Amino acid sequence: MKIRATVICEEDRHVLLVRKANSSWTLPGGTVERGETHVEAALRELAEETGLGAEHLLYLMRICDGGTEHHVFEASVSNSRAARPQNEISDCLWHPLEAIAQLQMKKGTREILEAFRRRL
Repeated sequence: MKIRATVICEEDRHVLLVRKANSSWTLPGGTVERGETHVEAALRELAEETGLGAEHLLYLMRICDGGTEHHVFEASVSNSRAARPQNEISDCLWHPLEAIAQLQMKKGTREILEAFRRRL
């Protein structure tokens, strides 16, 4: 099973989404590398994909989606407007949480965001 650290950045009921070229929208995150904690992976992936650093991480949930186990964190970031696509990411977008249904995304990402929206 693939273990993934997934990060939700929320500000004013908008969430930060990222995507690779010609891919669907997703949350920042990626595979937890050998010897790395889930928290370390979440912080690394957020910085690698968006250039943002997190001031605080809160563990929210674990969701299994097929062969992937997502460990989901909510991140507090100080300079949300500084989010820029980095490395393999081609786009970053702050999108209204209430309007995520209109975006193309994988089932697991949608389930994570729906669970997050219900807790707000």
